[in-house]
Amino acid sequence: MISTKRIVKLASRTLILGVAAFALVACSGNSRVRKPAELVTVTNQFDLQPVWSTSVGSSETFNFHPVVAGDAVYAASHRGNLAKIDLVSGNKVWEVSVPERLAIGPGSDGRVTVAISIKGNVYAYDDAGKPLWNVNVGSEVLSEPVVAGGIVVIRALDNRFIGLDARTGARKWIYQRQQSALSLRVGYGMLPINNEVIVTGFAGGRFGMIAIANGGLVWETPVSFPKGFSEIERLNDVTAKPSMEGDILCAVSYQGRIGCGQARTGALLWFKDYSSYTGTAQSRDLVFSANEKSYVTAFATKDGSQVWENTQLTFRDVGEPLAVGRVLLMGDAQGYVHAFSQANGELVARIRHDSSPISAAPIAIGGLILIQSQGGKIAAYSPK
Repeated sequence: MISTKRIVKLASRTLILGVAAFALVACSGNSRVRKPAELVTVTNQFDLQPVWSTSVGSSETFNFHPVVAGDAVYAASHRGNLAKIDLVSGNKVWEVSVPERLAIGPGSDGRVTVAISIKGNVYAYDDAGKPLWNVNVGSEVLSEPVVAGGIVVIRALDNRFIGLDARTGARKWIYQRQQSALSLRVGYGMLPINNEVIVTGFAGGRFGMIAIANGGLVWETPVSFPKGFSEIERLNDVTAKPSMEGDILCAVSYQGRIGCGQARTGALLWFKDYSSYTGTAQSRDLVFSANEKSYVTAFATKDGSQVWENTQLTFRDVGEPLAVGRVLLMGDAQGYVHAFSQANGELVARIRHDSSPISAAPIAIGGLILIQSQGGKIAAYSPK
């Protein structure tokens, strides 16, 4: 269930509602309804062998994602730790203390690494961990930045996209979205493609493509449309990072729909009613997502037909998914990482990363699986 702290009325003031009163449609009962399912016995058909692990500090209530650039992993914590970690050994190449607490980050292209404070200050560091510049963007930022094509792309909570020069911090462009009466107060994921564009979701059930060089809107298309009478019922933002496989993009909205379309134009091939705030992952023929009940579902990419559904993790609050090889990986609120067969949804493996929630998607890189928990543990695993 999404915390009520994730709801903001951008047009005027923060909307505060009690959890019991709100319940977000999917969670209409009391705490007993939200009791996480007991773990079923799983005979591991493969193992994720630990290669290395380290800690960067707790993300607390925020959702920090590590990012890989070149041969390094960049990770941060709410208290302001920012580290560059060698991808092969797990040794910290450098670690700095950002002057303020962080809300999100980092973003990096391997040359410039940025992290953003809870006050909207953007701090940039060079490849040796030395400060380059810092600027204030005039708004809270909950979306992880993208560093690509010599531009740092910042998405502010007030619906502005800001392009900063990666070397100097000077503003290159700004793209302003119309504010919605009510939007989810969460980070909106941005998917960079070829250092040229980003694909991201918007409030009101839409997603689109933005040029990194100048902030121009390339295309925009609706995934879903608001339904219901109250503003809460009509929430249907596309908050999670869209996924892409080949030339097919897929996106999902909260209280709305899931759909896939052509990356070049954004034209949808199909869509169907569904609701998720943890996003999608794709293989060649399937798109995967989990709803608010943590039901994990696979749809056929070509037409949206449901291939399978697994309900064994009900209310375990699974995080963002990763499709890799023949399995689908996702963590849960108790620090477990679950592996599903992409073919039929069977649970084929499970490991315990640590005891804190895993909300960020695992990363597959160089034969390794990288996982960061909200407790701050980041580790690399090798599938065996």
